[in-house]
Amino acid sequence: MSERPEHFEPDEHAAAAERLRRAGFSEADVQREVTELEEKSATAARIFDLRRIIGGLFVLYGVILMVTGLTATDADIDKAQGVNINLWTGLGMLLLGLFFLAWLWLRPASHPTPTLPPEALGDEEGGAPRGA
Repeated sequence: MSERPEHFEPDEHAAAAERLRRAGFSEADVQREVTELEEKSATAARIFDLRRIIGGLFVLYGVILMVTGLTATDADIDKAQGVNINLWTGLGMLLLGLFFLAWLWLRPASHPTPTLPPEALGDEEGGAPRGA
């Protein structure tokens, strides 16, 4: 059983549209299918945004290192020449992770969502599209 990919390239859109046209589907049906594929592609791009993954990992590792630094013994600190390296590295990683997550929140990935032409929407009573 083959799975449908969640990300579609522009060439794949054109190929899918041409297959639907040859199969006897109307232009409105083709446009609706292309729009659905573009929406799935945009959703996949938002879900797998690298800023989310990188930010989350840096926050997680930063918290772990900060806890390790807060519970460090004098012997651990002496090994690093008097610097609580786990605490400072953890703080830096935490701040970097929060920066990535704030960047994601302030500038989310956006892809233009095309609008369907009026003939693809169908009539007001909820019937089939006019081109079908």
